[in-house]
Amino acid sequence: MTDVVERLVSALGDDCADAGIVFSGTYQPVGGAGGVVMPPTFPVTEEQKIAARKEGKFPRPYLFEERWVDGTRRGTVVMDQVPSQANRVEEALLEARDAGRLPLPLFELEMKELAVRLTSLDFPHRFADAYLRDSEVDGVRFDKSEVGRALRLATARDVRPLYLREPYSLVFGAWDSHRKGRPLKLPRVYVSSMFGLEPLEAARQAGKLDPSNMTGAIDDKANAEGDWKFLAEGTKRTGGRLSEIGHGNIAPNPTHGGVTVHEIRRQASLSFAGLRRLRFGQVSPEAALLGRAALAALALAGDRLAFGGASVWLRSGCALTRISEQVGIEQAGGEVEPWPVTAAEAVDAFVTLRDRAAAVGLPMATDVVPVTPTPQLAEAIRYSITQAVGDGE
Repeated sequence: MTDVVERLVSALGDDCADAGIVFSGTYQPVGGAGGVVMPPTFPVTEEQKIAARKEGKFPRPYLFEERWVDGTRRGTVVMDQVPSQANRVEEALLEARDAGRLPLPLFELEMKELAVRLTSLDFPHRFADAYLRDSEVDGVRFDKSEVGRALRLATARDVRPLYLREPYSLVFGAWDSHRKGRPLKLPRVYVSSMFGLEPLEAARQAGKLDPSNMTGAIDDKANAEGDWKFLAEGTKRTGGRLSEIGHGNIAPNPTHGGVTVHEIRRQASLSFAGLRRLRFGQVSPEAALLGRAALAALALAGDRLAFGGASVWLRSGCALTRISEQVGIEQAGGEVEPWPVTAAEAVDAFVTLRDRAAAVGLPMATDVVPVTPTPQLAEAIRYSITQAVGDGE
């Protein structure tokens, strides 16, 4: 662990030739190479639908692109984008914090009657998120509370308020775009993505078989959660289909069926140049260096917690086995110094660096600040959980 601490401190020094930590890995579907995996889906434009129909094909809801891989131009399919990978790292950090492995500061919004819990590591826009803006601390609107006002004081030249309470914004990026004025915009210093090589589209027919082979219809006023009237086949009055309330057979229909790929790769990096750009106001150079190193260790710990295991689960139909991985420090000239670090080593390094930074004037909190949703936000959350109709997918 001491080696990890000192290597990070050295790497973030002004005269160091280290560019950043790089991660690369190859994966295959659990069960073997060539298995079908489900990439994320994206909206299909009308133009794409028309073009697909002309070719007698199902519209392609996946994101295909070409990129240079190992010096060769190759076709790829996106398996997980940068924002999604960041969320996976945040989820791993939150799990480690909840387990007592990693002392971290949190804002926490709870509605226990609905089993709702949202934290700093869940909010989509991190310190600038609307969930925080539309919450209260001890009965005071968040932006007017003591802790909220402190966050609003953060600037590009002094990020100490964020380091204290929202270090994730400094690592994964954040943009305070919903408030007036010139909001603070923080670029990501950690990025990760996954893509599949040489994708071939698979085919699938989606349908449903009713075990009772129900036929007939339902009255026009049917409600899946209320009373409805069954209409036998041949009834003169025609209502809706049984499938509209979850009964009856659904004939197979073409739908997206995933892809098979040559292999899946993950590429990730933590930029030391990006960390060196962070300014901490009037603290000493030593404190600033230790603070940047602590943030580097936090990102490293998150990556190892999320991706250091034997497999990863991206979504239904996309469980992956790790085949190979390299972690290293990239240096000027492009050479990579192998640097295998475990999650436990990274966590210990973060705690040590955080404590050392605090000892010289740059503290990071470890407690939880409870926030309460405003009545209108609470109403919106309650409605979305208890009454909103799902999209059926």
